[in-house]
Formats: sequence, structure tokens, C-alpha cells
Amino acid sequence: MNVQDIVHKRGNSRTNLIQILHDLQDSSGDNSLHRDDIEALAKEMDIPASDIFGTASFYSMFSFEPRGRHLIRLCESPPCYVMGEENVLEAIREKLGIGFGDTTEDGCFTLEPTSCLGACGVAPVMMIDDEIYGNLTQEKVADILQRVASADQGAAAD
Repeated sequence: MNVQDIVHKRGNSRTNLIQILHDLQDSSGDNSLHRDDIEALAKEMDIPASDIFGTASFYSMFSFEPRGRHLIRLCESPPCYVMGEENVLEAIREKLGIGFGDTTEDGCFTLEPTSCLGACGVAPVMMIDDEIYGNLTQEKVADILQRVASADQGAAAD
């Protein structure tokens, strides 16, 4: 989807900017926001590009750097830390060979830290794309990552 299609779909109103940025990032091909798209969006919506950059840079869900097709957000809150967040991080490192801020060589996963996912009752937790996984163990993490990677490969084959 291009900028004009996204704005037309959501409506040319500043109140729709966050959703428009999500759509723009989702359609980018590398899960990030591109300067030329933001500049085109600024012209389309008659909003200064600096305002759009400021909005996008405020929220951690947006990135200006290419990321994997699937985003893993690992909660680093105190409850998750106490309940074994370090073990979850180790399982991700073992399975995928990446740490915070890294993307797998195949472009499938990017790992990012987050301060809280609001699921403290099932700590430790991680979020992959829009799905939260709780009560994690190293074994559960390996299984979840395998399922997501397998589904990704199946979707690519279609």
C-alpha cells in the first residue's frame, strides 16, 4: 500500500496519524518507517514532516531502522526479571543467535526490550507481533519461536 492509499483508507485527519504510521510501517517491507514515506505523508496530510517524525520517534512501536518480519519484545520489568526474564533471554539467544537490537540473518526476527507488557501475573512474558506469551520457560520459548518460524516459512511458500 502506498501513502495515498493508506491516508484514503484511514482518513486525512491528524487524529488518525498513529494508525496511519502503523499501516505505513506494516506495508514497508522491512517493518520500519522510511524518510521518503514520511515526507510524502507530510505533503498528503499537510502536516510538517518534523511533527510526523516527532510523533513516530516518541513511540517505541515505531522504528526508523529495518527490522525482522516478527518483532519479539521481551519484558524487562521487575516482576519479569524476578520470575526468570534472564532465562528467557538466554533461550532466545540460544535459539536465534541474537540479542537486544539484533535481527536474525534471515530477517525473520528482531529482538527488542520493553519495560512492561502489562501481564505481570504470568511473568516472565514476551510479545511476538501482537501476541503475548506468559509463564515462559526456556523450553516454551524454543517451542514458540519454532512455531512462529515454521508459520513464517509456510506463509512464504504460499
